[in-house]
Amino acid sequence: MCKQTVLRWLCGCAAALLVVGSSPDDATAQGPSDEGAPFLLLPVGARAVALGRAVTAMPGQESAFWNPAGLASVDGSRVALLRGDLAVGTTTAASVLFARPGVGTLGISYLLLDAGDQEYKDVNDNLVGSISLRNHLAVVSAAAHLLPGLDAGVNFKVVQFRLSCRGACTGIATASTTYAVDAGLQWMPSAGTPLRLGAMVAHLGPRFQHENASQADPLPTRVRVAASYDLLRGFGRSDLEGWFTVELQERLRRPGDASLYVGSEIAAGGTLFLRAGYATDADQPGGASVGLGFRVDKFDISVAKSLASSILPGESEPLDVSLSIGF
Repeated sequence: MCKQTVLRWLCGCAAALLVVGSSPDDATAQGPSDEGAPFLLLPVGARAVALGRAVTAMPGQESAFWNPAGLASVDGSRVALLRGDLAVGTTTAASVLFARPGVGTLGISYLLLDAGDQEYKDVNDNLVGSISLRNHLAVVSAAAHLLPGLDAGVNFKVVQFRLSCRGACTGIATASTTYAVDAGLQWMPSAGTPLRLGAMVAHLGPRFQHENASQADPLPTRVRVAASYDLLRGFGRSDLEGWFTVELQERLRRPGDASLYVGSEIAAGGTLFLRAGYATDADQPGGASVGLGFRVDKFDISVAKSLASSILPGESEPLDVSLSIGF
């Protein structure tokens, strides 16, 4: 098993898992199989999972992995930890957010997608070692209030694919690195109207190169637009919010197969949060999801679960968990 074969096999497995649920023609013609770093499309954070990934117009501490403009509304500096188990591996993420009223928010985040280990055999089918696949993402975020009701944010990201070897598999280990940027806006047109609008460009950067320039693949650059509305505004209860959000995502390159996300969040007194969502995704499995959040003082915890059937036989989708502490 040569190095090039191993790389193509591992990257092909990840891309195939992302397009499960699409037709073979769609997967061949437009799926992420011809894009580098497809792990950038995977959902990160319990709130985002629970809301069906419809979070471009929703501010919050997970916004470093979605729309960085949402970080401008973070109420105080925080440390956040996020954990999720996916068919392609386990995601572990952390963010440190430094917020100053009247100035903005600076964030430093890191995400690891651990795709696990794979046995490595020689030409005679003898086990001689193991290989592991890890994807790394480092993010520096900046967000601020530009005008009354208008927030803007940017991410600068370093993306790395790393293939490691243990045992007699000399020449297999490799690492590929590139960078990308996100830029987003969130806008409340009027202080008296409970409407939020969001838009962003995600994962914009140079091609992702595994072997050489001829094998480099474009990053999965996406354009997102979203709108959210507080359906409970006007019922005379200032301690209740009921946001409904809808979002469209489209490829920047070769558009024509948009993804639709919808979500809802009921917040009671800023302490208890009930969430539900539904995703129809052109790139990966969609379906319904639910979640629960709880906040007291500076502590915040959220859990989410996808109700879609797992793409792995006999398995159910696990919980995603996020927690944060203010400082």
